[in-house]
Amino acid sequence: MDWSQRGSEGIIVTEPQPGVIQIRIDRPDTRNALTIEMFDVLHGLAMDIGRDDDARIVILTGTGPAFCSGFDLRQAEMLTEAGPLGMLRLQDRAADAMLAWRALRIPVIAAVNGDAAGGGLALALIADIRLAAAKARFSAAFVRVGLSAGDLGTSWTLTRLIGPGRAAELCFTGRFVDAAEAANIGLVNAVIEEEQGDLLAASLRMADAIMANAPGGVQLSKRALQANMEAASFSAAIELENRGQALLTRTADMVEAIQAFREKRTARFVGN
Repeated sequence: MDWSQRGSEGIIVTEPQPGVIQIRIDRPDTRNALTIEMFDVLHGLAMDIGRDDDARIVILTGTGPAFCSGFDLRQAEMLTEAGPLGMLRLQDRAADAMLAWRALRIPVIAAVNGDAAGGGLALALIADIRLAAAKARFSAAFVRVGLSAGDLGTSWTLTRLIGPGRAAELCFTGRFVDAAEAANIGLVNAVIEEEQGDLLAASLRMADAIMANAPGGVQLSKRALQANMEAASFSAAIELENRGQALLTRTADMVEAIQAFREKRTARFVGN
């Protein structure tokens, strides 16, 4: 596949060496903020990469001084005016991209060249390996704009990566974590200091080390790591869902919903 033809406005796709696909968020004037349309592009790229048998590694990075500053707040008006179901559809579009990236059969390396905040942090967390420039910073900035850190998988990935206590602190405060602290708490695999050379060169060295091994072994290793990390989460999720459903079947609204269905009318919910 000719990856040089797969870019779009705000996203540059290259193949720096055979088997290595580099995705660069390219909106430096917005500190590489993401639009809802860019989530659609990222989703499509993940699907295409998954179908490319020659693809072995993905490197995700940003242009300029930032990795990704999260969702472009210039589209924030869209979020407040969409209505609950409209907002859910927008949220699903973004979430679909994250799910597609997590489901990639090949390893993803995030080369975090600068600030990764909000959705940018979520994007870094969805990678299998994170390498950070010394100037990189990380922030679960959602609460600073009135939103929840339960966004784009952050509450799931961050908790499993650094533990519930640290995740709670970062999500509740929205503070920035510098590269050194990020390495100390396990948020990144390594910090690439200036004397060690270019961050992307270090990412390519990591890619080379991975590609030196059997593709099938690497891919099934990724599948095993993800499946076994999610096994406990799935049972916990089922337990929580079961309790929630059991509780909701005891409410007046559940009775009303069934009655309205039988009477072919709109249900009148009262919230109890």
